[in-house]
Parts: sequence; C-alpha cells; structure tokens
Amino acid sequence: MAKHIQDLLGRPLRDLRISLTDRCNFRCTYCMPKEVFGPGYEFLSRSAILSNDEVVRLAGLFAEFGVKKIRLTGGEPLLRPKVDDLIHRLAEINGIEDLAMTTNGSLVPKKAHLLKSSGLRRVTISLDSLSDDRFAAINDQGFKASDVLEGIWAAKAAGLQVKINMMVQKGVNEDEVLEMLDYFRGSGIVVRFIEYMDVGNSNGWRRDDVFGKKAILESIKQKYDIEPIDADYFGEVASRYRLHGSDDEFGVISSVTDAFCSSCTRARLSADGSIFTCLFASKGVSFRNPMRNGASDQELSDMIQEIWGKRHDRYSEERKHRESSAKNKIEMSYIGG
Repeated sequence: MAKHIQDLLGRPLRDLRISLTDRCNFRCTYCMPKEVFGPGYEFLSRSAILSNDEVVRLAGLFAEFGVKKIRLTGGEPLLRPKVDDLIHRLAEINGIEDLAMTTNGSLVPKKAHLLKSSGLRRVTISLDSLSDDRFAAINDQGFKASDVLEGIWAAKAAGLQVKINMMVQKGVNEDEVLEMLDYFRGSGIVVRFIEYMDVGNSNGWRRDDVFGKKAILESIKQKYDIEPIDADYFGEVASRYRLHGSDDEFGVISSVTDAFCSSCTRARLSADGSIFTCLFASKGVSFRNPMRNGASDQELSDMIQEIWGKRHDRYSEERKHRESSAKNKIEMSYIGG
C-alpha cells in the first residue's frame, strides 16, 4: 500500500520526472543556447550519471509514496545508452500506471517501435515551427522541422500516444500558433502551446518576450470557436480546450501568466541523482551520494518523506514579486523540462 504524503501546501506526490542525461543534440535558444553550451562546456561525466539500477531503485521508492506517473526527460533522453532496458524495468514497477517521454523527436524514427515494445506509452515531442529554416534557427544545429515531423509520424505509427509541445516566443514564432493547430487537426495529436519560461539563467529571458495564454487563445479565436475542457486529473499542467463541434483538442501551459503551482504534484530527479521540487529551483538534494555510500531503502525513503513533507515552493505564483532576486536557477537541460 502506498505511503501517501503531502507537502506543506497540501499537494500530494504523484509524478516523477527523470532526466536521463544533460546532453542534447539541439542547442535551442530558449534552453541550451550555443554561446553557453558550446565547445568547452563541461557536461556530466558518465560516472556522475545514475546507472539504470540506481534510477530503477529510486523510482521504486517514489512509487511507494504514491507516484503513479513517470516522465523521462533530458537533455535529450534518447541519447542515453540502453534506454529501452531502462524503460522496460520502469514499466514493471508496481504502482506505475503511466510511463512517458519528452523528446526533441530527431532520434525517434529509428527507435519508435523499440520504445513502444519496451513499455513506453506516450511521447511528447517538441516542435516550435513548421518552417524548416525557422526551426533550424531555433535549434541552432541545422535540424529541419521535417526531421521532427518524421519522428512524430513514426511514433504514432508505432502505437505511441503523441503530443506536441510548441514553445511560443514573441517575435520568434507566435505567428505560427494557428498554423500549428491547423496542421495537426484530425490527426488525434494534441498540440500544447507553452509560454516562454525563465528556466535557468542562460536564455536571456525577458517578460516582454512572453506570448501569453490570453494572446495564444486570441490567435486561435480568429478562426475557431473554442470551449474549455475539464482537466483529466489533479495537477495537469495544461489548460485544455476543444475546437467547438469537433474532437480536436489543444492545450496551453501558462506558468508565467496563469501559474498552476497550487496543484503541482511533480518531483524531479536530475541525471546525476539530485531531487528537485520545482522546475525553477536553485538547488536539490543528492540521492546518488547516499546510495553509493550504502544508504538503505529505508534511509532513502526517509529522505523522500523529509523533502516532500517540507516542500513549500511556488515560484511561478511568486515570480512577479521576486524577479530581481531569482538568480542561479538550475538549467532546464540539467533538471529536465
């Protein structure tokens, strides 16, 4: 029986996001800009990263506290060796009902069927533009939108549920919101529009660059009547909508203009084994070091209880009051999106 716990704001622990690597083959300007993550940048060594055995052990302990959903992230998670073996083992953990992955999609065409057969249920694939030239500029590595689209259709053909994440940034791609929605209409693929967030310290985030939830919805209303849909579950990050008179659904993730901290049920495990309780955190608690120093499962469980039981972060709700002092946040490529 799960040992359900709540934090100081009454939020249960239900989701675990696991970063499998801090490396990525993209250099998206809002996440891993090349001027910071270029030649000479020191990524985690192989020995610093949790082994598959260590990841599975920790995931099992979190499941005992009521975690039902695991999402694999990065960096780019498909760069991790033997990821199919890890997925297979995570899928067998008692209590885990949903196993998903967030990926840039570039490596999916070669691995989609393997991911599905290993036990992965869903993929969320990032696609910020349908223009090859614009998308290449955003990822700054020359990848085309068509490369990611190939991964999207390969995932769907393999039987994986697919969602699209589009990071919308004013002056960059806000003019493609309606085009992106139209492109995937009738496909059964849900597009989620994400407000440009101030994750980490390297992307030069400014509030003026945020194309907010209200503006996103107004763009769509230029062509469609829309209606809100109830959340699937407590803690769902996206506000859900349907195009009136159809089954076509889309979502908006609005951590800047319409924060959802009050229903956040997510803990994050970095590739080197630290637990963070907020995407915008400045520090975490290492589980790798205690594990490698011989900590028992009970000792690790006590750490989980302590960390979540004392949790009170709500960065997005407090952002407007603390923008000037919000320094040294962990980079998204390290903690996972």
